[in-house]
Amino acid sequence: MGQKINPLGFRLGTTQNHDSLWFAQPTNYSENLQEDKKIRDFITNYIQKNIKISSGVEGIARIKIQKRIDLIQVIIYMGFPKLLIEGNPRRIEELQINVQKKLNCVHRKLNIAITRIANAYRHPNILAEFIAGQLKNRVSFRKAMKKAIELTEQAGTKGVQVQIAGRIDGKEIARVEWIREGRVPLQTIRAKIDYCSYPVRTIYGVLGIKVWIFVNKE
Repeated sequence: MGQKINPLGFRLGTTQNHDSLWFAQPTNYSENLQEDKKIRDFITNYIQKNIKISSGVEGIARIKIQKRIDLIQVIIYMGFPKLLIEGNPRRIEELQINVQKKLNCVHRKLNIAITRIANAYRHPNILAEFIAGQLKNRVSFRKAMKKAIELTEQAGTKGVQVQIAGRIDGKEIARVEWIREGRVPLQTIRAKIDYCSYPVRTIYGVLGIKVWIFVNKE
């Protein structure tokens, strides 16, 4: 009892698919894994640095990577893709060139595509970014959590749970606060649940945000 498991790993093969699709020999496996992490980190950092957003939400739901012998296909699922494209339509090409330089891939072509997702606040990453932005702006954590839940309910989900842990509101003792609205059946494998954990750096330390969203039952 009480043993924790990642809701996404728990549902692999039923309602959840892998975000990286490739095959590698055991000797090259770790290299490919590190390459995936480099790609994801670089894209996230690039968007953070080059896009000034008032709400603090970059809007990346997930980054999918598919690899073949001669091609790396990267698909960025964004809630607000206009932010990346507006102002400079060549931004995606620039991002592609920078990622290629970072990876130093000579024999493989890199292709980056952006896909818009409907109902951005149905995705836990975007919701966690929103809460992180609110906490950085010194908004009360309860207010931020309630606002996040409102946004998720408007996006048409069946349930949401948000948890914040750390030195909340700058208190000396770290604690965990959580709030749930609707149903979040974590033990039902058929239930399609989206999850993310997101660290946010504040002036009084690092806070951890976890978001579970019950989308629907398949």
